[in-house]
Amino acid sequence: MDTLLPVLFALCAALSNAFATVLQRKAALVVPRSEGFRAGLVLDLLHQPVWLAGMLAVVVAGVCQAVALGTGPLTIVQPLFVLELPLALILAALLLHRSLHRVGWVAVAGVVVGLGIALASASPSGNRTDVPADRWIVALPVCAAVVLVLAAAALRRPEGRARAAFLGTATAISYAVTAALMKEAVHILDDHGIGAFFTAWQTYAFAAAGATALFLLGHAMQAGPLVASQPALTLGDAAVSLALGILLFEEHVRTGWWLLPQAAGVALVVAGVVALARMPSARSLAASEAPGAAVP
Repeated sequence: MDTLLPVLFALCAALSNAFATVLQRKAALVVPRSEGFRAGLVLDLLHQPVWLAGMLAVVVAGVCQAVALGTGPLTIVQPLFVLELPLALILAALLLHRSLHRVGWVAVAGVVVGLGIALASASPSGNRTDVPADRWIVALPVCAAVVLVLAAAALRRPEGRARAAFLGTATAISYAVTAALMKEAVHILDDHGIGAFFTAWQTYAFAAAGATALFLLGHAMQAGPLVASQPALTLGDAAVSLALGILLFEEHVRTGWWLLPQAAGVALVVAGVVALARMPSARSLAASEAPGAAVP
């Protein structure tokens, strides 16, 4: 199967999301902070031109992601979004007129090489265009329950690493579910037309899941340091998407001795993501360092 098209569009989506991350984090630093979930946070952000520019980048990323998911396996497309963090830091360095330190470039190389090794050794295949209803009936409630548990655990903790990690993980699951639902909705559009697309429950489900992800992301940005939220978000999205691709869409990855290079590649990615999230340029985008006071 030709994977060039989905890979190219997935990379475009990752780049657009990187722009969105930089712009939205800048906007999140200037709005009133909250100790708990606050619906007004979204309204405050909508008054920030930088946030709106970030949302435009999100729309572009969504279109590219839809094309990628419509033409390739979930297990190829979503792991490529691991590149969002290194791309975001490179863009942040350019926008803030700073240079990325040597350690940063080594970490970026680690993420890129590790991702390449993991995907090449896994060699994901399969591109089922529909998912039986009984699989959704199991997968969606399980994912929703885990997100609720993580959100509740975050609310019990003060601002800091634990809260940011819980919300980052909840956001990651929401993004993975959004991608899985979007994939089937895109195939419905392609196979049955726009009428079927707008009457399919998957269309409204992925919109709801995406809105939930954005809501959680806004609070994850303000909950604690980037080193806590971003690895959970970046790696969690890839891991959950891999599981959903296999369980829902019957996609396949190599097993046996191929698991060894896969593990090595994942280890490189994890080390690179954690190193990048610890960099000063990453911490400068963390909402926990915003000067604004928290609001109840």
